[in-house]
Amino acid sequence: MDSIKQAVELARAADVHHPGTLSGPPLAADGSLHSSAESQHNEVRLRADHLEANRIVAYGTSGKNGRYYDMLRTQVLQEMDKKSWQFLAVTSPTAGCGKTVTACNLALSISRLPERSVLLVDLDLRRPAVGKYLGISGNGAVLNVLEGRTPLSSAVVQASVGPNRMLVLPGSVSSNSSEWMASQTMGALLQTIKRDFRSRIVIFDLPPLLLGDDVISILPRIDATLLVAGVGSTSVSDIKECQKHLQRTPVVRVVVNKVTETGGPYYGYY
Repeated sequence: MDSIKQAVELARAADVHHPGTLSGPPLAADGSLHSSAESQHNEVRLRADHLEANRIVAYGTSGKNGRYYDMLRTQVLQEMDKKSWQFLAVTSPTAGCGKTVTACNLALSISRLPERSVLLVDLDLRRPAVGKYLGISGNGAVLNVLEGRTPLSSAVVQASVGPNRMLVLPGSVSSNSSEWMASQTMGALLQTIKRDFRSRIVIFDLPPLLLGDDVISILPRIDATLLVAGVGSTSVSDIKECQKHLQRTPVVRVVVNKVTETGGPYYGYY
């Protein structure tokens, strides 16, 4: 957990003070959801001006901000390849740290690699924001899949910008987010994603870790975690509390957002 210890030191240096019954779709014999394998998905063209306005900058090769995400991409993929990991969770101690911006930029950066493909899943059932940042209309995609109203293959969209493409499963707001995260149906959804998208790195944008028990409920089903902290948003005690919950989950990197007061999405990582 050396990366978390380094984040603790950075936060200290900054001196920051600051239920119902769930019913899901029927399961297949292997415990996954009934779903067709990867097929033709609805395509959405992302607008560069919308991305830029929302600090999503890693969709192209130009621009100095995007290259920081490319460096993060390379280090994250090296760690995941070493262990044959597929599922990466992106979370933060509290709100306002930039976890969704990081998840979107990392996914777009991976999509630019010629021999890589990525699926970005918005599993923040409290405040889903992937669709807003990318300019995609979600129409309750994740919740529709969990409740059996929409097959996974129909809910996933192909987002493209320039010559690059990635798959996105937009999010949904649920008043039962904690229960869904711990449910057998969620486990079945993850099994289906692992089976039907086995050639892809899957990035899950999760809620903030300390907001409730959503993240700790799903962590045992995830291979590795990327923790996003924010200078001015994250305290030393926040990071130490996260460390307790992440004892059994590999943390591939800790991204420290808002390191400087200028220049948009600059960040450091450990």
